[in-house]
Amino acid sequence: MSTQVQSAPQRAATRTLSPWVEILAWVALALAILVVPRFGSIYLLYMACLIAINVIATVGLNITVGYAGLLSIGHSAFIGVGAYAGALMWLHLGTPLALNLAIGAVAAFAVGLVFGIPALRIKGVYLAIATLAAQYSLYFVFQQWTAVTGGDRGLSLPRIDVFGYGDVGFYYVVAFVALLATVAARNLFRTRVGRSFIAVREKDYAAQVLGINVVSAKLLAFGIGAAYAGIAGVLLAAFLRIVNPDQFTLVSSVFFLAAVVVGGRGSILGSILGAVFMTLMPEFLREIISHFSVEGADMASLLSPLREIAFGALIVLFLIFEPRGLVGIVERAMGRSQALEAGQEH
Repeated sequence: MSTQVQSAPQRAATRTLSPWVEILAWVALALAILVVPRFGSIYLLYMACLIAINVIATVGLNITVGYAGLLSIGHSAFIGVGAYAGALMWLHLGTPLALNLAIGAVAAFAVGLVFGIPALRIKGVYLAIATLAAQYSLYFVFQQWTAVTGGDRGLSLPRIDVFGYGDVGFYYVVAFVALLATVAARNLFRTRVGRSFIAVREKDYAAQVLGINVVSAKLLAFGIGAAYAGIAGVLLAAFLRIVNPDQFTLVSSVFFLAAVVVGGRGSILGSILGAVFMTLMPEFLREIISHFSVEGADMASLLSPLREIAFGALIVLFLIFEPRGLVGIVERAMGRSQALEAGQEH
């Protein structure tokens, strides 16, 4: 009986597209990654790097929020931990990017464990408030610890040159890391550790009865999610060549939470779709705003709050009309197409 209770939510949470569709999707993604530098402009290359970095961060938050059910609205603070850790190692010790990625992940993982402790006692909106405290605490450290972080001025980094290929080489590094992180997260939930996250999300008391260490599972979910954020932070610092506190505000945390909700909670594909959608949406809004220019008025500054309003509206709309997010729409579309194919066979 206990096996049936455990397997039902796991099947619901790990539902994926058919194998051949998934293989085609990965092949298409790999081809797109290879083609972008050859046929894309500098702007397209910039957006592709930004999307890949946001995918890594969104996957990490989805591990904590979507799979483990631990609400967190302080994700950008963990990105900041990774960014500062990687930047400081690079500036003072000249360490390579690969080592900085590992250091950023470990630093963010450790900080994530500390701020994940409240999850052992509280949940829901109370946990969200606790992670909000983490967001503001770390932001305060970034801003006030001027001897290390540079305060509001931040840290300036040299331009990175990967194997002499400049921006194109860095793009391939970012794309490879994003692909590797996504595949690792997908395979995580085929392991005992990943399944324990899902069990804790469904009912922590039942998970404890089944022999799962709930304390370890919750802390590990926070730590792994933060480690992904740390990796994204190191890449973001190398990409923008500057690290300052204003990059890691509450608005940034809401951005990633919106990406998880819009893309689909408890879905790696949803993380990718959500990150792509939320990254491109400001560009879409900027394009719309440019068509409403009024002589003598700065429409960009007047309508800049539209971005935050759109984030909030999207979260509410998706929660009401499509709780499973964009991945739910994709799966429903694939289900309909499969049903049509079955009908044609008969």
